[in-house]
Amino acid sequence: MGGLWRQWRDVLSRLGFANAALDAKWLAAAALGLSNLEMVTRETEPVDDAAALRLAEMVQRRMGGESVGRIIGEREFYGLPFRLNAATLEPRPDTELLVDLALKAIGPGQRMLDLGTGTGCIPIAILANEPDVSALAVDLSGEALVAARENAVRNGVAERLQLLEGSWFEPLVEGERFDLIVSNPPYIESAVIETLAPEVRVHDPRLALDGGPDGLAPYRSIAAEAGRWLKPGGQLMVEIGHDQGASVSKVLAAAGLAGITVHCDLAGLDRVVCAHHIAA
Repeated sequence: MGGLWRQWRDVLSRLGFANAALDAKWLAAAALGLSNLEMVTRETEPVDDAAALRLAEMVQRRMGGESVGRIIGEREFYGLPFRLNAATLEPRPDTELLVDLALKAIGPGQRMLDLGTGTGCIPIAILANEPDVSALAVDLSGEALVAARENAVRNGVAERLQLLEGSWFEPLVEGERFDLIVSNPPYIESAVIETLAPEVRVHDPRLALDGGPDGLAPYRSIAAEAGRWLKPGGQLMVEIGHDQGASVSKVLAAAGLAGITVHCDLAGLDRVVCAHHIAA
């Protein structure tokens, strides 16, 4: 089997795929139903025709611009496995900074809200690392919530994660308050989406990408109501585009939020904006 995945590695490499070796090996592991360790220990074993055909079909999809995670239907995030479907974005490493900051902000007995949860990767990662926290997660897509529910069960946090379908704060019960609200909302300008790589433009759900004409529409919706749902002193944390630190900060400040800070990712780019709700 080692020769087979290396053959596809070489094909992808010739086509200019930067991570050709990893792509080919991950796809081969999925096609063969093997772990990464088994790919090494069983490298000299032959591959049956059915598995070879599955791998060829997967590589063809990769050549067509589909990501490895979407092809195999799974992506690791914060050391945990997450199933994907057509309504979810792939969890990306950039978002792990938001989880890092949230884990520093929330403590035992507290409750958090995630808006636009998708796979559920943000609250699930937080709950998996903070066993005495509970969460409510909202998404406009019922199909996305199917994936989130499966991922919550798979990662052992389903009893502490409530899922609701709706737009932003709309499905919440009046009077409920949260210690922390997090969101990785759509933040790409509508006109920019058509210029993105096929991996994103064609295969990612537009609903999870489109932030309106200036990319800020979701932040305005979230900021306008965040104070109503946060406890006094509670925090709002949102992931942002690499050049949106100043503009999102202004949106949050205009909504009356205070203590606004912009946090950069490992590349030094704007990635998360945090703010506090100060009770009137």
